[in-house]
Amino acid sequence: MNKRSTGAVYERKAGEYLRRQGYTILQYNYRCRAGEIDIVARDGEIIVFCEVKYRGTVCRGGALEAVTPGKQRTLSRCALFYLAEHRLTDAPCRFDVAGIEGEAGRVIHVKDAFAYRE
Repeated sequence: MNKRSTGAVYERKAGEYLRRQGYTILQYNYRCRAGEIDIVARDGEIIVFCEVKYRGTVCRGGALEAVTPGKQRTLSRCALFYLAEHRLTDAPCRFDVAGIEGEAGRVIHVKDAFAYRE
């Protein structure tokens, strides 16, 4: 499997996990000129922008550590595009990270993993 198809498999796995937690998946792989958001979901009234990271082993660091400050800025910019495009600029939102680690693909979900970054 190539990197893109591997990513798609784990994004769907994270999406299914979120769905089981009561989230509504609004979109996978939202793309705009600022970048891409893996999953856009709704948790009650809150719009959730979720970055999915997979690590087969933790020797390069865990999946959650892979969401660097630079990646956080990119996700923040993408979120602004999404909110404007969907006329949701007044909607509450947050940034989550779904880390998928190891052979078993255990999902580690961190709500409100980081704040908006300019």
